[in-house]
Amino acid sequence: MKHPECTQQKLTVNFLILGADHVGKSALAVRFITRRFIGEYGDIETVYTHNVAVDGTEICFNIWDSLYPQNSEVTAHPSEQQMRWADGFVVVYSICDRASFEVARGQVAWLRGSAGGRGGGGGGRPAVLVGNKRDLSHRRAVSAEEGKVLAAGVAGCAFLEVSAAEAHHGALLAFHRLLALVRQSRAASRRAAGLRGIVRSVSAAFGGRRRRVE
Repeated sequence: MKHPECTQQKLTVNFLILGADHVGKSALAVRFITRRFIGEYGDIETVYTHNVAVDGTEICFNIWDSLYPQNSEVTAHPSEQQMRWADGFVVVYSICDRASFEVARGQVAWLRGSAGGRGGGGGGRPAVLVGNKRDLSHRRAVSAEEGKVLAAGVAGCAFLEVSAAEAHHGALLAFHRLLALVRQSRAASRRAAGLRGIVRSVSAAFGGRRRRVE
């Protein structure tokens, strides 16, 4: 999936938002991009593009706001196309809805165990688990500790609770946290690739010497 708005001079990141219906996935994305809160959305799957400077670097955020399948026979896991596309994942649940947390738990577990897709599988790519609707704490059905424990069991997964309805800061923090994790992951991949190249060069050099000695 190409996005002509993102030039080669910019750092581009592709984020896939997962979660059950009515947890605020679209509201979180739109709050991050526009700073405005919109509470009602139709059943439309959308890819948003947002260009912004972060720490002096131009970042192009491509944010795929996915739909949760209504058909019980359809898997709630990301498609193969989504897995190939995504650099990182935002998994959202409502702290007022225990069922939405169980959906998030299943999706996080699937990402952790997945071996498909770009970059070594979903388990090898960063994720942020987001408990939304913190402004409705009086209706809380999921404790913050449960969210922390779920995220702590997954390498490269951060956790935070936010209120998309209440403020822009929480949405900003969620996407910037995932951006930081993606940058760390890319840097680690470059270091690993460089190390593999050095090992191959050294092996080839020593292999050549052994052949000459023989």
